[in-house]
Amino acid sequence: MAKYSKVSRADLEVLCQAKKLEISYTATRSKMKKALRALDVQYGSADEEADSDLEETLTSHLELIYWLDNFSVSLHSRYVMLTFTLVGFMMIVLSNCTVITTILLHKSLHEPMYIFISALCVNGLYGSSAVLPSLFINLIYKIQNISYKSCIIQVFCIHTYTFCEITMLAVMAYDRYVCICNPLRYVSIMTLTAALKLMFAAWIHSLILITIHVILTSRLPLCDNVILKIYCDNWSVVRLSCIDTTVNNIFGLFVTIVGLGVKPFLIVLSYFRILKECAKSKVVRDKAMQTCAPQLISIIIFVTGCIFEVLLYRFVPTRVPYGFRVFMSVEGLVLPPLVNPLLYGLKMKAIKVKIVQKILHGKT
Repeated sequence: MAKYSKVSRADLEVLCQAKKLEISYTATRSKMKKALRALDVQYGSADEEADSDLEETLTSHLELIYWLDNFSVSLHSRYVMLTFTLVGFMMIVLSNCTVITTILLHKSLHEPMYIFISALCVNGLYGSSAVLPSLFINLIYKIQNISYKSCIIQVFCIHTYTFCEITMLAVMAYDRYVCICNPLRYVSIMTLTAALKLMFAAWIHSLILITIHVILTSRLPLCDNVILKIYCDNWSVVRLSCIDTTVNNIFGLFVTIVGLGVKPFLIVLSYFRILKECAKSKVVRDKAMQTCAPQLISIIIFVTGCIFEVLLYRFVPTRVPYGFRVFMSVEGLVLPPLVNPLLYGLKMKAIKVKIVQKILHGKT
């Protein structure tokens, strides 16, 4: 068995050399399997643990390739994408940091609604940072590949961002429901402590579900290495697997139902109750429009992008024009973090006043 282990390491060295010569991953895996079968004949039954280690090593050394399609050959398109990526990310960082620091520095804004807004902005920074900087570097240096481990990390970041976003939007909808439909009890129900607990619960809940999701994906051996996107997400990796993915599909369906079924339903239910309350009083209607309109726009933008992603890349991944697919694939990672601080900064009077004071007068 010791001799078998030595031969296995030698075969792994051959694999690394084959990668340098750009031999396809699938062909390399086939050769390694044949080598293992030959070793079984020569040394007896192969150690299952050694075979498992080899599978894990093959996958961990895999480099996945982004499908840049027309952007990989069109210099003009590459420069356009590069410009939008850089400008978009800079605007996201600037606008979100402005709203976050404004809320943190002013005690008058230390209220549940503004705490939730700052959490939404933090999440927006987190999600956009998971994709846009690496996309910018890839476009500059014309890189179309990513290591398997980096891809899995990107999957984790993107999905925790997505799940946290929809969870925070559901929490904010509940906050508006309590404020508008139960104004006399709002102060006692939605205290600052309760708001912080809800915020941390949203993050922990998302982290637990997505961690399980990613662990299930990371155990899969892969037989292909071409991703149909310009970044890694869970489905893009699962579809490359060599083995049965029923467990991944079932848990993925559960996560999708919770994220794009249950939570949007709770949001719609909250706003339905708010609309019923608005019909009773013009004062309530004006108050609801001021605080709820930005949230409704955020929800529509985010949920539309998520639904498009789920449906398109599972059923018709190549039938839609490539440029439109690229736009919709990054829409959920760029538009919400870019639009949210602008919406809340412009529509929320208290935030807008503090920002204007800081810019014009330097007051706190």
